[in-house]
Amino acid sequence: MTTNTVTEQITAAGRAIEHDSFSIIDAEAGPHAAYTDEQWPLVRRMIHANADFEFNGLTAFHPEAMQAGLKAVLKLDTPVVADVEMICVGLSKPRLAHFGMSTHHYISDPDVIELAHLNDTTRAVQAMRKAHRLGKLEGAIVGIGNAPTALLEVIRLIREEGVRPALIVGMPVGFVSAAESKDLLMTVNDVPWVTIKGRKGGSTLVVAAIHAMLGLAEAQQKR
Repeated sequence: MTTNTVTEQITAAGRAIEHDSFSIIDAEAGPHAAYTDEQWPLVRRMIHANADFEFNGLTAFHPEAMQAGLKAVLKLDTPVVADVEMICVGLSKPRLAHFGMSTHHYISDPDVIELAHLNDTTRAVQAMRKAHRLGKLEGAIVGIGNAPTALLEVIRLIREEGVRPALIVGMPVGFVSAAESKDLLMTVNDVPWVTIKGRKGGSTLVVAAIHAMLGLAEAQQKR
């Protein structure tokens, strides 16, 4: 059995609390036959982040999502492109540094704001277009937890401009186009994805999903 030293809590007390939490989730979640042994740790960490057992069922995976995510992490220099700063702040810097990963967001850049006004679009759309112009989307893990329009734009870039991220963690929360954007993501075949059915989502869940990937990647390194 491998023991992670980088992607877990720093103190023994913190690790004990986290492990106890995971044990409680495993005991209370009930059957989770819809998920593979590889997928369940990601779902479990999302439940842990929100104490919401509905993610056992609402979480959906492209068939190649876990393998693609692990490959991207273990590549050691994969960027994470986020729709909002909250995801970049929430991700553990030491854990990312262990894999040589960097985070990027453009939602508040002056040129993004200006283009959103000029083109009557959202900042999120222009932020993803800027990420594409800078070449940041190719081979990236794209994390979207807030803006459905960001997810819709990434899907458009995949289908119309041939953009190929390594993985999309698409979990925008809300009432306008959130569920619809995720439904559309689930029709994408060419790029692996992880998503949540319906209106639920948020940056916290994107962070939890990526942290789960990092933990699994560290365990694979040790093996």
